Amino acid sequence: MMECDILDSLEQLGYDGPLLEEEALLRAAEGGLSSVEFVNLCRWLASRLNPLCGLEESITSGPDNIDGLQVEMSGLLKELHCPHEETVSGILKGSLSNPKDCLKFALFLCSELQAAQILRSTQLFDKSQNENQVFRDLQLICETLSLPEPGGQDAAGVFCQVQEKVEDIVKGLPSGSFGNPVLSKSLSVQQWRKLHSINSDLSSEYECRRRMLIKRLDVTVQSFGWSDRAKVRVDSMAREYQPKRHSLRPQSTVDMAELLAAREDICNVVKTSSGSMREKTSCAVNKVLMGRVPDRGGRPSEMHAPAPEMPPWQERKEGKGGGWDGRGGNRGRRSGEGWRGGGWNQGGRGGYGGYRGRY
Repeated sequence: MMECDILDSLEQLGYDGPLLEEEALLRAAEGGLSSVEFVNLCRWLASRLNPLCGLEESITSGPDNIDGLQVEMSGLLKELHCPHEETVSGILKGSLSNPKDCLKFALFLCSELQAAQILRSTQLFDKSQNENQVFRDLQLICETLSLPEPGGQDAAGVFCQVQEKVEDIVKGLPSGSFGNPVLSKSLSVQQWRKLHSINSDLSSEYECRRRMLIKRLDVTVQSFGWSDRAKVRVDSMAREYQPKRHSLRPQSTVDMAELLAAREDICNVVKTSSGSMREKTSCAVNKVLMGRVPDRGGRPSEMHAPAPEMPPWQERKEGKGGGWDGRGGNRGRRSGEGWRGGGWNQGGRGGYGGYRGRY
């Protein structure tokens, strides 16, 4: 029943007016816009929708001003994009006297208010999560620089302390400890937003590629267990592999902080085969030599062109071939049958294209 849904919604919304009983609600709906209780209920719902949705329309008139009340309610419904067009038109025409239409109007306002509250709570939760993350990052900075806890302090004052501390540490370092920053100019708000957008696109592309590489790694490791020798050691292989596998994350961790911390030496590309890199990547696997393996071929110089699918076309020569008097036509083999024989039936030696076969 519609009235039951309205009562449940009103209780959830915190309504404490006189229409929390089913009989009172039905009686007010029968009165329509001339009922003070029904108009007050609609005004209460609209007043709570206004700050959540930023509405321009509101309900301020009462039953003593029916014309103004009708205009305000119809404007509110249009701004909320009410799907019940007959209810909107009924209010404009002053024919909203059906209790069902009144209940439909009240239920629509209740559902809109509930949806607005859910959206607002979600936004507040996301905002609090972001603020908590910022506070944790700032707390970690202070802990690294041996500064007091940032709790209860002004954010500007904390950042000033961080800047002074970092400048003191940099002064104590030997010259040439770190190079010049890559980003040497200040950016505007629009440029920072553009950088965030670019970083989001690159992170999405990186995540897609990383997921593909991780999947290839899983499939490769899985193939190692196909041999008979490996089947008895599946558990030990899993114990070694799973911890390292779970440490791999497809999401990118590169953000604006990486850009601010990047130095000019980031542009110096070092080959993976250089001596300095091989000191970190060299391992016992590099010394393992593969034995003789079967030749799988595939060399382009040894491949031959495939045989033609159709015989080469040749021009018909004079005096040969089938016809009305020749031996060709539909003759086929002498001892064959059907289409493979002489013409439409069997055998035959020419004639009218093989019509003179045996019957």
